[in-house]
Amino acid sequence: MYWPVHGKDNTAQTAALAVKRAKELNIEHIVVASRTGETVRHLTGQGLQVICVTHHVGFASPGNDKMPPEMRDKLTSEGVKVLTTTHLMGGLDRAVRNKFGGVYPAEIIAQTLRMFGQGVKVCIEVVVMALDAGFIPYGREVVSVGGTGEGADTAIVVSPAHSNLFFDTKIKEIICKPREF
Repeated sequence: MYWPVHGKDNTAQTAALAVKRAKELNIEHIVVASRTGETVRHLTGQGLQVICVTHHVGFASPGNDKMPPEMRDKLTSEGVKVLTTTHLMGGLDRAVRNKFGGVYPAEIIAQTLRMFGQGVKVCIEVVVMALDAGFIPYGREVVSVGGTGEGADTAIVVSPAHSNLFFDTKIKEIICKPREF
């Protein structure tokens, strides 16, 4: 499915397609990027293990956690695993760029993935982060959901590799994405 434009207006349909495809392929895990937890609510209650990957604390401003504690508690009580950690393609490379300028390997990889859309880049990033954290099993296909800004507009089937073996990650299917981004 190709959405005419990117953005949060595609969230409900993206989630529905992601769940449908996961069930068709007997995939048990869905990894979803969500700053506030709102996108995750479209994926819970479907009989799948949902893993939510949030921005790291301090992403927007020092000490600021974009996910309200009551949402984190609610998601956790519903069985969602919530991972808050440094972005795979940000972190130290971004700190060096911000301080000294220049472009570094993680940023080149991120820009290359953005050629397929911001959501594809996000899907790859969060699924590798979830694998590195031990939230999803190694060697299994999962569905990953991401977006462009707010909400979700992209879903893929992926066999992720750990960050130290990043290039062994295999995108198996693009379930949906925006045609224009």
